[in-house]
Amino acid sequence: MVAELSGRGHKLYDLLEVAGLARSSYYYALAHPQQPTRAYLRPKVAQIFSRTPNGCGHRQVAMCLRAEEGVRIADKTVLKMMRQMGLRCGIRRERAYHRYNSYKGDVGQSFANIIGRNFTATGPWQKLGTDVTEFKLSFGKAYLAPVYDFASKEIVAHSISMCPNLVQQQEMLQILMDAKPAGGRADLALGYGVAVSARDLYQYAGR
Repeated sequence: MVAELSGRGHKLYDLLEVAGLARSSYYYALAHPQQPTRAYLRPKVAQIFSRTPNGCGHRQVAMCLRAEEGVRIADKTVLKMMRQMGLRCGIRRERAYHRYNSYKGDVGQSFANIIGRNFTATGPWQKLGTDVTEFKLSFGKAYLAPVYDFASKEIVAHSISMCPNLVQQQEMLQILMDAKPAGGRADLALGYGVAVSARDLYQYAGR
């Protein structure tokens, strides 16, 4: 783009400044143009892709290349080629990807939304909020259930578990009860990822 506009009379300095590109990077790109991945396989990839009305995914294309052409090629390499060629499969996933959310709708007794959208508090232990956050780690997934004080901006309690179940929420509430100062009463806002029984909430409210 920069080279094309520069040939039309625009100043190279202005173009590089607008593009946020260093002069050395620009000339390096001109001297070393990026070569398309496995260019000799592109006609075959296009042919395989056009066999079905909606095209096919990169894994199917890679499988056909290995079986019909006898080439050694990784699925990710085929995906890169298809992206460079502008080939995109029109078949959607059967189930769209969603992050973890344990909310299954209204089950059991519901409670009034006292806090609403007003998260301001004049002092600590007045308004608290909690939710479950999923972390993808090398050994699997871990789930953090913190309790946040909207006044002090502190995490007053938390629970870490390998499974986001009711046991984790009960542990989090127990830690919160133990940390709560004597006579303290706080409104607790629950996120959609939190599954707590009415009995546990009554125990928290009674202490």
